[in-house]
Amino acid sequence: MNILTQKSSLTISSLQISEMLASRHDKVKQSIERLSIDNEKRRAVITLPPLGEASFRDLSGRTQHTTAYMFSDEQGKRDSIIVVAQLSPEFTAALVDRWQELEKQQAQPVFQIPQTLGEALQLAANQALQIEQAKPKVDHYNAVVECKGLLNATQVGLKLGMSAIALNRVLEELGVYNCSVKRSRVFKQAFVNKGYGVLKQTEQGKTQSLFTTLGEAWVIEKLQ
Repeated sequence: MNILTQKSSLTISSLQISEMLASRHDKVKQSIERLSIDNEKRRAVITLPPLGEASFRDLSGRTQHTTAYMFSDEQGKRDSIIVVAQLSPEFTAALVDRWQELEKQQAQPVFQIPQTLGEALQLAANQALQIEQAKPKVDHYNAVVECKGLLNATQVGLKLGMSAIALNRVLEELGVYNCSVKRSRVFKQAFVNKGYGVLKQTEQGKTQSLFTTLGEAWVIEKLQ
């Protein structure tokens, strides 16, 4: 299933131009027609765009409809800029910005709602694949990025001129670690509850004890 729908043409109407210039729409249309016709002084400088229907709100707030010239794609972009430059040169930059905004919006993918069960299942499968592919990045963020502001025993020990091994021996004597856990040093729950440390899971699935700023201050105070 092709999820992306076909992109529609970029269009700016003569009505939108008149609103931008704060000018009467009929005057803008007359200028467009004049610039699209050869005369004795010069040749036509723009191509007369097709007419289409445009809507606007009147002073009472009611929606009204009128005919307007529709500038589309690259030719329309060029010609509409020429028209605005002729009428009000100071608004040319605003019109260029509007075209760039439309082009940026068109560059965004447009998703089509699945019309059949098969298309819905295919879309669900594609989304599941994207989530699975992104999972390693999410796990890395949870394991590494979220540890910002936390310190391990090595980092705390450096501030005291001690190795991690020496510091951990002292902390064991102070009752910081849970001695029932043999494979790794895990904070006692009371130490965590006081806000002195947190337990994080590494990418390898191991539990890592990390000191908070408050916990670091507690350790330094105890040892000094």
